[in-house]
Amino acid sequence: MITHDPKQIELLRQSGQILARTLKLVARRVAPGVSAYELNQLAEEEISKAGAVPAFKNYKSSPDDKPFPATLCVSVNDEVVHGIPAKNKILKNGDIVGLDLGVNYQGFFTDAAITVPVGQVDKQSLKLIEAATECLKKAIEQVAPGKTTGDVGFATESAATRYGFQVVRNLVGHGVGAAVHEEPEIPGFGKKGVGTKLVEGMVIAVEPMVNAGDWAITFDPDGWTIRTADGSRSAHMEHTLLVTATGCDILTA
Repeated sequence: MITHDPKQIELLRQSGQILARTLKLVARRVAPGVSAYELNQLAEEEISKAGAVPAFKNYKSSPDDKPFPATLCVSVNDEVVHGIPAKNKILKNGDIVGLDLGVNYQGFFTDAAITVPVGQVDKQSLKLIEAATECLKKAIEQVAPGKTTGDVGFATESAATRYGFQVVRNLVGHGVGAAVHEEPEIPGFGKKGVGTKLVEGMVIAVEPMVNAGDWAITFDPDGWTIRTADGSRSAHMEHTLLVTATGCDILTA
């Protein structure tokens, strides 16, 4: 069980604010004709200007893995997460794009994501983004001392189901703080009262990944990009949350 003291929490708040400002700026730049690479460069410049370090650049999930080559994950349409922001990945009218960013400020990490429409987008895709937003909102309402990761997951999946969509079941949210990924795992599904109990001082990243079709996923040969197995679109929303005495604070708001 990893909890954080007031001094660490203050650094996490600063990390979260750098991330929130940067992600908002990047999301505003999204438009048809803009490249994923351009968005990545903007994110990297802003994080550097703020005296912080990109958390994802050169990240490896295990020592034998290929490092992630960029600051920002840019996942378009059927890409669920970890899309690489290549120069030839050009956003088109009607796309939806997930922007996932991590910040390391003085050794303290925060993580957040948003999915936004590109130009004029069809109603089903807008509904998918709305569903992912609602999933995150309902999940956050469950974050408080004495609640469990199962409570959070149950709320997330219930919200997705009400919209007729499915949450990805083999990727999870996670603890965050002194590293970009810590215990506990925070699945987007679960049973009430089951799983790790939340306590004051914990910091967690809650991140619903909602698919328009089936929840199954596949990995691209690049070792990072994860797509829906059936080619349906996916939306991803994420905030870093501090568990407080009475509920939670959104550090990346």
